[in-house]
Amino acid sequence: MNQSIVAGNQGKRYVTKVPEITFYFWIVKLLTTAMGESTSDYLVYHINPYVAVILGFIGFVVALILQFAVRQYIAWIYWLLVVMVAIFGTMVADVTHIVLGVPYYASTIAFAILLTVVFMTWYKVEGTLSIHSIHTRRRELFYWSAVLATFAMGTASGDMTATTFRLRYLASGVLFIVLFALPGLGYAWLRLHPIFAFWFAYVMTRPLGASIADWLGKPKSITGLGYGDGIVAAVLTVLIVIFVGYLTVSKRDVQRQLSRSRESQFGQV
Repeated sequence: MNQSIVAGNQGKRYVTKVPEITFYFWIVKLLTTAMGESTSDYLVYHINPYVAVILGFIGFVVALILQFAVRQYIAWIYWLLVVMVAIFGTMVADVTHIVLGVPYYASTIAFAILLTVVFMTWYKVEGTLSIHSIHTRRRELFYWSAVLATFAMGTASGDMTATTFRLRYLASGVLFIVLFALPGLGYAWLRLHPIFAFWFAYVMTRPLGASIADWLGKPKSITGLGYGDGIVAAVLTVLIVIFVGYLTVSKRDVQRQLSRSRESQFGQV
């Protein structure tokens, strides 16, 4: 198939605007979270931070417009928006702490509450949180609201474990690797609900990627390896381009046809 289709009960056909969850999805997702952390830190510390935030917001808006302008899942447009969410979401979390002086534990709790509200509202309105059901404009709005909230919360929680709890970057990365793996193991061995498992793992990708990016890029004086945020961001960008290019050509992440009855199995939480 050239595009992801969800068949309706009355013969209508809906285009799903998000990728299938495969091994490649998680690889690119982790790369984007790490790249967003490194790019945000590089821009904020190498140009005027207010200009950096404005540029991040403009990039986010442009990518968002592109995503909503297309009628089907297009790999490079989807992942461009994820990258811009990663960069801008990181800036939002950092501004909350550095400019407004909000402690990391408080911003983590606040963003977690915001994410919970998004999920509760989404489920109340639509009756599902399944990514296999993103085939209306309203559901797409809910989806990207949740994605943005996960990035902001993940950034704050990663900084909280590394600095407030003093685990530093590598130990924080190990912690979030374990937390990222748990829902997958629970789904495979304990029949954990797939929607809960997906979103739990999705949230964990942000602090995991950010912790690894900080460990690679930050100076040795603060427990990093000292490669520099700019170098790390550049290498990660190249890797993202390679993987997204492959997915664009191979279409390995295009969702297959899904019936309403099958969708309903994913829709109960």
